[in-house]
Amino acid sequence: MEVLVAYDGSKPARKAVEHAFETYPDAEIVLLRVIEAADSSTEAGISLIQEMLREREEEISESFPDEIESITSDPDVEFRTETVVGKPAREIVSFADEHDMDHIIIGSHGRSGLSRVLLGSVAEKIVRRSPIPVTVIR
Repeated sequence: MEVLVAYDGSKPARKAVEHAFETYPDAEIVLLRVIEAADSSTEAGISLIQEMLREREEEISESFPDEIESITSDPDVEFRTETVVGKPAREIVSFADEHDMDHIIIGSHGRSGLSRVLLGSVAEKIVRRSPIPVTVIR
């Protein structure tokens, strides 16, 4: 079994990682961090923005495994980390589909009611768009 855990550094995301390690100890666990790209930019700044995103992706890729290892108390737990650039909900669902993942685990910020409707929710979008089971951890 292959489990994808969306990780953004938030407390709910940390809980999602803990849940994955505890619930699926024998699964291949992939921790995915999405570097969110800005929605709009001018033609002249696109290459500059792309270079900044590449640098940011490299920085996160280097520190990501150490950050995750601080979450788990088991030094023998195995996982791999991946980073992508784009819109979080879209990239998470696409990554799961392209890599034949069996399950997605995500943290929720616990938004409800009007704020969820106005701000949108990455977790909600993933649940709606995903062709595979999704577990949302509060």
